[in-house]
This record gives sequence, C-alpha cells and structure tokens, in this order.
Amino acid sequence: MKVGVIMGGDSSEREVSIRTGQEMLSHLDRNKYEVVPIEISNQHELIDRVKGIDMALLALHGPYGEDGTVQGALESMGIPYTGSGVLSSSICMDKDVAKRLLQSEGIRTTEWRCWSSIEEYDPEVLEILGLPLIVKPNCGGSSVGAELVRSREQLYGAVQNAFQWDSTVMLEEYISGQEITCSLLNGEMLPIIGIRSLQSDWFDYRCKYDDGGAEEQVIQLPAEVKRNVTQAAIACYRIMKCSVYARVDMILRDGVPYVLEVNTLPGMTTNSLLPKSAFAAGLTFSQLLDRIIEQSWSARAHIRSSNKTV
Repeated sequence: MKVGVIMGGDSSEREVSIRTGQEMLSHLDRNKYEVVPIEISNQHELIDRVKGIDMALLALHGPYGEDGTVQGALESMGIPYTGSGVLSSSICMDKDVAKRLLQSEGIRTTEWRCWSSIEEYDPEVLEILGLPLIVKPNCGGSSVGAELVRSREQLYGAVQNAFQWDSTVMLEEYISGQEITCSLLNGEMLPIIGIRSLQSDWFDYRCKYDDGGAEEQVIQLPAEVKRNVTQAAIACYRIMKCSVYARVDMILRDGVPYVLEVNTLPGMTTNSLLPKSAFAAGLTFSQLLDRIIEQSWSARAHIRSSNKTV
C-alpha cells in the first residue's frame, strides 16, 4: 500500500503538524507500506501531490487539515484518508458548535460565550463566566492564541490577541480540577491519562510540546468516576460522529467530568497524549499507525468503491 503522510499546511499549527508527520514517517513499517512524505504549504498544492497514493495518512492540524476541508477534497478524488469524516471533522473543529451539540445531549461542558468581532467586546461577560477564564480562538488548537485571564484589565488584550488567529473568539469558564484526556481507538477507550502542567498554571502550548512541560501519566480513577468518564468519552465519540480514533479532553471537578473539546486529529508527536495512551494499552507507535490505517481503510470503503467506478 502506498501511504502518503500529509503534513504542514498554513494554519497556526503548521509546526506541530510537521512534527506529527515526521514522527509518523519514522514509525511506519516499511515492510508493509511504500511511504511518501507530502509536506504542503497551502491547500492548492494538495491535488497534485496526492496523485498515485492509496491512502492519505493525515498529520495535519488546524483549519483546512482538521475541519473537514481536506477530507472533502480527498473524497472528491477517491482517495481514502485516516480519521474521522467530513461532518465530524467540521463539527469538532468549531468549539462553539461542538459544545452546543454536546450540551444538548446532556454532556457536561464548561460555560462559554463567543464573539465574532472585537466590537462585540463586553466586559460584563465576567458577571457570567467569572475569573479566571480562558480566551481562545474558536477554531484553533494546541492552545495557540489562547490565554488564561485573571483580571478585568487583561481581558481586552487577550481578546484582541485571539482575534489575530481566528474570526471568532471563545471565552470559556475556567474550572480547577484534575485535567484528563481520553483516547479512543475504533470507539473503544484506551487508558486514561492525567495531566499536571509544570511550566504554567494551565495546559498551554509550552506545557503541551516542550520536553518537561507537563507530567502526563496513566491514572487509576475510583470505579464510579471512571465509569462516568468512560461513558462521557464514548458518548462524545458517538454524538460527534467520530470514526477510527479521537481524543476527548476533560476536567474532573469533585469527581464530575466536564468535557472541554473533542479532537479528531490529535497530535502524534513524541510528547503527544494519544501515543502514550496507546503504549499503556500495549501498542507500539508502529502498531498504533497500523490500526489507524487498517480501520480507516475499512471505514473509507465507499470512497474506494466510487474510485473504481470513475
């Protein structure tokens, strides 16, 4: 099978995407796959670069790569790709839409408000969300452009900064508690990982990607808490129509899980959480990639069939 590892793009997460792609390239079994690195700088390069591959292994993050756009382009070309489909990718990338959908299904999530322009800035939002709160791009990832706001004086500058990264900005209630992440493979839970930030008061970009930025390890939760966390994670996977693999990030407050977001293309760098969770389940990085490719090949059977008839 000829597998093209697609990475790069032009989003704020380009650097993380390239690191994910390089990690995938170093662990793909060359006895099973003919591996083709495909680093793109913009969406216009995709069509010519993917010609001839059998499967697109997506290492993209952020807008275009993670919001359903590249997935739709690949479907139109009859090329199977890894991870969730167009609809799921689009919903999960828009944090406001995702939280509305989850809330409507009874999933606990932190309170939030969104602004689509700086003119909508209203400090009275503090009366609703309180302090501290998180300001972040609505369709961003990896905590790029995100900031923990502790005072009224910080708020306007944080909102201005977030608008540099996205056309819609989310202000989100900050709750203290145990941060956890739940990785799912083919709809089944992998071991739960607890996160403790070491370089910041919260899990920001440095903590996520710098060596020694955070302590991340498999944790054992009380039986009832684990059951509630597992039910919430699997429900998110189902509600958001995810497929193959995903990662659900949560905060545990007094044993109660609050869903922060659902990631359809979680990071796969050396410091990333999903590979650590898979390793705890007995899967090497190469075996994890095998599973993702095999399950995606099955999930995209309709694309392969349509391609044969063209």
